[in-house]
Amino acid sequence: MKAKTQYSCQQCGHASPKWIGRCPSCQQWNTFVEEKIAPAIDHPASWDGSPIPFDEITGVDVPRLTTGIAEFDRVLGGGLVAGALVLLGGDPGVGKSTLMLDVASRLSGNAVGLYASGEESAQQIKLRGERMNLRTSQLHIYAEMSIEKILGAAENLGARVVIIDSVQTTFSEKLEMAPGSIGQVREVASQLLFWTKKNHIPVFLIGHITKDGSIAGPKSLEHIVDTVLYFEGPRQHPHRIVRTIKNRFGPTNELGIFEMASTGLIAVEKPSALFLSQSETMGPGSAVLCCVEGSRPLLIEIQALVSRTHFGTPRRLATGVDPQRLALICAVLEKRLGVNLWDQDIYLNVVGGLQVEEPAADLAICASILSSLFNRPVASSTFIFGEIGLGGEVRPAVFPEIRIKEASMLGFVRGIIPSQTVPEPASNLEIFRVNNLQETQQFLFD
Repeated sequence: MKAKTQYSCQQCGHASPKWIGRCPSCQQWNTFVEEKIAPAIDHPASWDGSPIPFDEITGVDVPRLTTGIAEFDRVLGGGLVAGALVLLGGDPGVGKSTLMLDVASRLSGNAVGLYASGEESAQQIKLRGERMNLRTSQLHIYAEMSIEKILGAAENLGARVVIIDSVQTTFSEKLEMAPGSIGQVREVASQLLFWTKKNHIPVFLIGHITKDGSIAGPKSLEHIVDTVLYFEGPRQHPHRIVRTIKNRFGPTNELGIFEMASTGLIAVEKPSALFLSQSETMGPGSAVLCCVEGSRPLLIEIQALVSRTHFGTPRRLATGVDPQRLALICAVLEKRLGVNLWDQDIYLNVVGGLQVEEPAADLAICASILSSLFNRPVASSTFIFGEIGLGGEVRPAVFPEIRIKEASMLGFVRGIIPSQTVPEPASNLEIFRVNNLQETQQFLFD
């Protein structure tokens, strides 16, 4: 049967029988590429095994393999599961290959590992490894782009871990398409999924991301893999963050924090120190938020600058916080506290470049805005958390006990928290439980 052709959008996978300039699905321009459709092969259907009643399935505790990097084990849910397919995405130059080379060398300490790269030569990878002071004889480097050859080499070596750098440069010889196309990425991921589940060998995939921050290729790529990690971090700061977006073997939204050094990535043991002011006292406009990322409590500094506007419409600019959330909080402050913000520009910044998304950051944002507006510093050694409703009420936050414990360990002595049931804090902590914004303002500057 003659092979047919179709045009597929490289952003969303939408198929069209002819080339069109703009994708009707994702509205992107010039994303359609011609692809060949392989004819289906008729073969009799067959099946192995039989369905098992749920009550008769015996649970098996899956042992986890530790990578030796505590922060990376955290985002994996406690370690690497045999047969897991892990996808790591991030901006160019953020350190994806550096992190994966370090992980590969540690996992290859007692077993053979294979690092297959379609972007760099073996000599380039060797130079990076020497800069990182890696010493291993069990890690094998393979500069190859064919997935069939990579899997064949892994079986011949008896590899116990495989790293593919990257999935967008790897191709299958079964398809006559360019590497990185929708069909190739889907085929490569599917072959790796079948192989890793059959052999119970973990596989890491490094993925490119698009200009809007999502992993390049079809969305089905993230559905196929077991774990999706995003490696992020501003270029102006030395720290890098690995964030779990999906994990079939552990919790999501976990956070691992690293610091980029000349010898590679170093795990940060006390991440709160990165996001807090180094001075003893903070000036007006600063407040300390105790947030939770995954299962980890973090204390970070939020800064606000409130100044009189010189335009007809005041500006609301936020870095690290959703600007829509900032506008909503400003409206609540004007309505419930009677403060005048209609003629004030408000600039908000999360120190350290961290992106804060949880609603429990609302109360600290309010505190920083009020502190800058009145030009009065928040009482020293005070941590704040809580969600604010449209009526000005302070709503409970999740995991208050681990937030309070983390703040106590870092030397904070005052806390402004929602009025909710929490275990009795340590004796050195003075906790103020607030129900609304009026009570919060009363305790902020004492």
